[in-house]
Amino acid sequence: MNNLAKTGAALLESGAEMSRIFDLDLQLIADAGLTIVALFFLFIALSYFLFNPARKMLEGRQNKIKSELESAAADMAEARALREEYEGKLKEIDKEAAQILGETRKKALANENQILERARAEANRIMDRAHREAELEKQKAADDVKRQMVELASMMAGKIVAASIDVAAQEALIDETLKEMGENTWLS
Repeated sequence: MNNLAKTGAALLESGAEMSRIFDLDLQLIADAGLTIVALFFLFIALSYFLFNPARKMLEGRQNKIKSELESAAADMAEARALREEYEGKLKEIDKEAAQILGETRKKALANENQILERARAEANRIMDRAHREAELEKQKAADDVKRQMVELASMMAGKIVAASIDVAAQEALIDETLKEMGENTWLS
């Protein structure tokens, strides 16, 4: 505190100097003008060397960001167009696949019908052949029966001639032969 009191007393004693601090004299105005001019030149120098390059850098960055945003928007639009194009192509491919499947089904049904027709035709040929073979077997059986009848008749004739028997015995032999051959043989 002692120093503060001494400083205050020294300021009071020099009353003349105190009035000069608040007075505007030429030196103060010259110093202020020189400081203002120096600040002006300093501002111009800083503006030229610091602010202008900073502004240019910021403008360049702003332009770069703007162009990148425009490029991104163009890329997005192109991507949307490509997506729509691919979705259209996928729809076309789905339609083509459905059409191909439909055609394949039609061809498969046609092949199935064709195979069934061939199978029916083959079955009919087999049935016709089986009927012919059955007819031939029937004819062969009838021929065998006739042959057996002829053999029986000739055996009978041989027995009749060998036995030289009367008419009643001959009729008994014929009845016996007929019974051996059966009635079904005569019906077919």
